Amino acid sequence: MMKTFIFSFLLLVSLTTFSQTSDEAMIKQIFDQALSKGKSYEMLYDLSVNVGPRLSGSPGAAAGVEWSRNEMKQLGFDSVWLQPVMVPHWVRGEKEIGRIISKRAGTVTANVCALGGSIGTGSSGISASVIEVKNFDELKALGTKGVQGKIIFFNRAMDPTKINTFGGYGGAVDQRANGASEAAKLGAIAVLVRSMGSNLEDYPHTGGMRYAPNVPKIPALAISTRHAELLSQHLKDEKDLTFYMENHSETLEDAPSFNVIGEIKGSEFPNEIIVVGGHLDSWDLGQGAHDDGAGCVQSIEVLRLFKQLGYQPKRTIRAVMFMNEENGLRGGIKYAEEAERKKEKHIAAIESDRGGFVPRGFTVPTEAKAKERVRSWKPLLDPYGLSDFSQEGGGADIGPLAPQGVALIGFLPDSQRYFDYHHTGEDTIDKVNKRELELGSASMAALVYLIDKYGLK
Repeated sequence: MMKTFIFSFLLLVSLTTFSQTSDEAMIKQIFDQALSKGKSYEMLYDLSVNVGPRLSGSPGAAAGVEWSRNEMKQLGFDSVWLQPVMVPHWVRGEKEIGRIISKRAGTVTANVCALGGSIGTGSSGISASVIEVKNFDELKALGTKGVQGKIIFFNRAMDPTKINTFGGYGGAVDQRANGASEAAKLGAIAVLVRSMGSNLEDYPHTGGMRYAPNVPKIPALAISTRHAELLSQHLKDEKDLTFYMENHSETLEDAPSFNVIGEIKGSEFPNEIIVVGGHLDSWDLGQGAHDDGAGCVQSIEVLRLFKQLGYQPKRTIRAVMFMNEENGLRGGIKYAEEAERKKEKHIAAIESDRGGFVPRGFTVPTEAKAKERVRSWKPLLDPYGLSDFSQEGGGADIGPLAPQGVALIGFLPDSQRYFDYHHTGEDTIDKVNKRELELGSASMAALVYLIDKYGLK
């Protein structure tokens, strides 16, 4: 009896050791292939430079759809198809104008851009006194008397003490999203919002805003962080300062577009689906390289790496290029609706939407067993710099899958430089480091490999 127990124990240890060794070897192959023969940067260059900005409803977005479909077909994925979705169609129009008009200093140009979804001022522009506030409480304290007929200037900076810069972003972005309607409730005629940037910069950051129902719509422009500081200083010196703004934005009728989907069919459990994805749309000021061309090409590269290595997954691996994350989330919602309608079984979804920077880890599922399983793989991933598994959650586009019980995971690269480029004209291919991008693709492929082999239950 004792001999049988000892033999069984030694066999279990031997099998476990073999499995770990096998996994280590496979993960090394993935990283070796990505770093020596990876295609992520090559794909991203093509998407960023030859397709360019891809705002929902625009010709650029349509070109991005065709690029994605053609790329995945040429790579020989088992299936590639388009999933129709209607998306918002907002256009920026002519370049915006911003001017500080001071009795003491004269006219000073300020770099501004319309926030996504803003109405326009018209060709006559808007000129009015400026009132600076840091938050909605300060705004409400002014009351209608202090706000009516004015331009409200929201000047709350991202908290620089947050090591995770997304924490600083989360603490400031409400003024961008809701500032126009909150100010309009008290009679403001327009708003300026300090850009969501980590540093002092000359260029403004755009981003989505939304109008509350039954509240007058007023123009909403972002001002660069450096010029926000300049405007604030002028207001300290001169209380009756005025500001001139002009933009020609408008929202057109919803436009037809598509999510783009490619997959490799599973050999043992083809009805169990693992999704990797990013959002294909981008803002119109730059090339959408980090946000989120990087996530798109990394997702495609996961499947390409498996094919290149001759790895046949047990489960179906699906790459999804979601449309309209930036100003509507229509693609993510549509994908989840279709998954539910078809009764598809998604066991995991991994989203890359934090830029193509050096990998640090992954956010983990909220369900206890899946969370424990992902964290148990840290020893296998840690040699590649993937050590942060402390945060929970997934991403915006895969979020609508949560009610279906899908384990949501987010790729977690270093965040320190992301908000230098986020939603700006600086989000271009030259800001992406090839090696960091390829490391991210390999990181996602390694995690998909482990989920495919072991599952999350």
